[in-house]
Amino acid sequence: MQSPVRVLVVDDSAFARKVLRQVLSAARGVQVLDTARDGLDALEKISELRPDVITLDLMMPHLDGLGVLKALATLPSPPRVVVVSTAEEDSELAVCALQAGAVELVHKPTALATERLYEMGEELVAKVLTAASAHVRPGVAEQPVVKARVQPVPRPTNKLVVVGTSTGGPAALGRLLAALPGDFPVPLALALHIPAGYTDALARRLDKQSALEVLEAAEGVELKPGRAVLAQAGMHLSLTRRDGSAWAKLSREPAGTPHHPSVDVLFQSAVAGWGQDVVGVVLTGMGDDGLAGARAIHAAGGRVLTESPESCVVYGMPRVVVEAGLSHASAPLESMAALLARSVR
Repeated sequence: MQSPVRVLVVDDSAFARKVLRQVLSAARGVQVLDTARDGLDALEKISELRPDVITLDLMMPHLDGLGVLKALATLPSPPRVVVVSTAEEDSELAVCALQAGAVELVHKPTALATERLYEMGEELVAKVLTAASAHVRPGVAEQPVVKARVQPVPRPTNKLVVVGTSTGGPAALGRLLAALPGDFPVPLALALHIPAGYTDALARRLDKQSALEVLEAAEGVELKPGRAVLAQAGMHLSLTRRDGSAWAKLSREPAGTPHHPSVDVLFQSAVAGWGQDVVGVVLTGMGDDGLAGARAIHAAGGRVLTESPESCVVYGMPRVVVEAGLSHASAPLESMAALLARSVR
């Protein structure tokens, strides 16, 4: 019988600690070891109890969530971190946390709707279980990014790059985009599974970290060389071709997909307009979103790249593409920008 996932709940709100503990304790396969009221209390209990996963509030007295993550980065085998965040107050902090080593993010209702804490239970449990199996490499966020060299590409080029990711995606996107030059000759469209309310802050942070221009998707935004457009959480991003350019289209349809945005929807829309000129990249993530899209790219004669297991936080989305025989090449995240640069020539 598999051992339960051992969890420490960290939050400065006594009510939130109580509810999170109740929700997790009721879940099969989860054992709540204790709770902590702030970052300093959390570090003491992490040292004592050695949990597999901690749920982490970000805005706390004495030592905040980012301070906890910074301290955990010095440990040889830190617990996995699920951020429990309020988007209205700390979306930028949450994005920083995801790039500093947190594995997952759950949106916490504001203090005015504390009874809704119970409603997020299913999502919280699922993400705690996902986090428990995640592969975390301490200190990676502090490692320097190696810039990819891009050989001159005859303009205009018709190629288009589409990227899909999930768990571990904010950090992966940060490192990938930072390794690409500002004059990258092909537009990029990005789809990430993340709760609504965080993609604007993430796009702004990616823009600061990268020589590329990075924008959150909006209806009618043009995709052009040197620009990366990040799908808006809660909406599908599809691409249309007009006058030789790519344009963003946002929609909640199809409504039946497990994720909004869907990697499959993005990839398939790219194939519809660009066919064999599409380069699809599947990065770290749980599940199989992107498999159908990769199959469409492969069938059209495009190129599919996958992140290799050694750098994935969760080797799920890339794995299913590889196992289906659809990946033309795999690389660890540190080499993905160079591989991508070669693929658009």
